[in-house]
Amino acid sequence: MIDPWSSAILNYEKLIEEFGIKPFHDLLDEIESPHILMRRGVIFGHRDYGRIVKAMREKNKFAVVTGMMPSGKMHIGHKMVVDQLIWYQKRGAEIYIPIADMESYSARGIDFSEAKRIAIEEYITNYIALGLDLDNDNLHIYLQSENKTVGDLAYKLAKRVNMNEMKAIYGFSGSTNIAHLYTPLIQVADILHPQLEEFGGPKPTVVPVGPDQDPHIRLTRDIAERFGTQFNFISPSSTYHRFITGLTGGKMSSSKPKTAIFLTDSAEMAVKKLKSAKTGGKESLAEQQEMGGIPEDCVVYEMLLYHLLQSDDELKKIYHECREGSIMCGECKARAAEMIKNFFKDLHIKRENAKNKAKSILN
Repeated sequence: MIDPWSSAILNYEKLIEEFGIKPFHDLLDEIESPHILMRRGVIFGHRDYGRIVKAMREKNKFAVVTGMMPSGKMHIGHKMVVDQLIWYQKRGAEIYIPIADMESYSARGIDFSEAKRIAIEEYITNYIALGLDLDNDNLHIYLQSENKTVGDLAYKLAKRVNMNEMKAIYGFSGSTNIAHLYTPLIQVADILHPQLEEFGGPKPTVVPVGPDQDPHIRLTRDIAERFGTQFNFISPSSTYHRFITGLTGGKMSSSKPKTAIFLTDSAEMAVKKLKSAKTGGKESLAEQQEMGGIPEDCVVYEMLLYHLLQSDDELKKIYHECREGSIMCGECKARAAEMIKNFFKDLHIKRENAKNKAKSILN
């Protein structure tokens, strides 16, 4: 059972074996200028991504749907979703970003007005600051609770879903509130509504997610097939990215501040947090030099891998130096700290410039 609302770390290899997710690296050679997260294995799996590769190659229409639940602060791990949206935007995708205020209300008890505030001050401000073009005519951002098309579609789709299925997919029990039980169907409608006639009709659609969201993908794909003759939906594709490790180990989580570097942190705070992060080094200098470190267990190395270092060659060099024991954790931390300081200084300026724009998006 995969719970989309927990913060558990998942076994990526087991997901591929048991849930039919395909390894992403098998498609890598077919993609022109693949995203850095694709090249580095952060995006590790997919369902039917070949449809998206074909659409990009042939310059055909395709859509991307991904949203975030406004329940807390955005942390640096969330940046990888925005980075992917920017990549898709450059390739002509029609992008839909639902702000899941209905889910945050039913699953987290967050009031709708508070969810809207979080969406504006955290998510939309950061989308703009990180480089996503919200003025693009092919980008659509909305609150679930205010999108009548999505609400109406969810109601129609719910006709073909029963309680036993929801229990089997999500583990819902008799104590689950009905609003929480219904919000997955809103997400199904979020994903499928770009294929309605008023939005250009059926088209390949990809949903980039963390693996914890796969239950929503499986439900959506099943429902798309059930309504094949009525709507002619093309079953949506999906990609799956690894979670960035939290500062103390485990998953980085907005609900656990000690694990996360938030995008609203000052440059000084980001540096302080990074320098306190768990590494893959040995207990003593002598052991490190003799046995080398373990970059796969190092949060600092992950920051370079996911966000801070654009050069693949330079990243490989650091990896091998760590393994060989020719670079020490302090040296690596100092270098990464300088990078993250510069990133956050620049982000702070861009966030300030984006605030007024962000306030106008949902009005």
